Amino acid sequence: MKIKGSVVLVTGGASGLGEATVREVVARGGRAVIADLNEERGEHLAKELGEAARFAKADVSNAADVEAGLELAGSLGTLRAAVSCAGIGIGVRTIDKTGAPHDLAAFQKVISVNLVGTFNVLRLAASRMSKNEPEDGERGVVINTASIAAFDGQIGQVAYSSSKGGIVGLTLPAARDLSKAQVRVVTIAPGTFDTPLLGMLSDDIRAALAATIPHPSRLGRPQEFGALACHIVENGYINGEVIRLDGALRMAPR
Repeated sequence: MKIKGSVVLVTGGASGLGEATVREVVARGGRAVIADLNEERGEHLAKELGEAARFAKADVSNAADVEAGLELAGSLGTLRAAVSCAGIGIGVRTIDKTGAPHDLAAFQKVISVNLVGTFNVLRLAASRMSKNEPEDGERGVVINTASIAAFDGQIGQVAYSSSKGGIVGLTLPAARDLSKAQVRVVTIAPGTFDTPLLGMLSDDIRAALAATIPHPSRLGRPQEFGALACHIVENGYINGEVIRLDGALRMAPR
């Protein structure tokens, strides 16, 4: 499918990997719906990008919010892709130094946003795409964001790794489910990227993180994630796959 002339919904689209994806979509002649809880950042980005982008305030785990974002996307043209970048993370061990257990509500929150929210977008976007007229034998693609923590989860990442591992696990069966509808499902598992979250760390810590990456020995650039997402949209033979984007990084326990 061609991005030019198509509409792409991007959750978590107001910053980081999502923002980079929105910018790449617009640069390639597509239109983007920025679905995010951060109204100020989302509106600002939409205003900057002009007619090519619109903002929809959305909690990805809320069906009504996602439906509203998809409605907005449909009003702009044909929704051909949905990219899920919204997510949260916490650093909590299964039990702490005193033996106290991980807070269950905190674990459930991470699962709700990262895994349930991703599936919520997947199911609703795929349903709408299934009604599109096919383009070169396909109707749409849903791109999920996992993490290399799904495979190499570190100490304190039990909730985050569980949520991202769930996204990895649903990729192939969802792609198989949606094959008759001609909708693809692909997941990107990024490594350590230079997002606003890492921007809060000191230069020394950022340099230490970069040094752990074999090649290139630097933090990932959000634009590289956006470029891969757009390539997936346009490469119709990529389906049911989880793609690591990490400079050959394999994370140590801590």
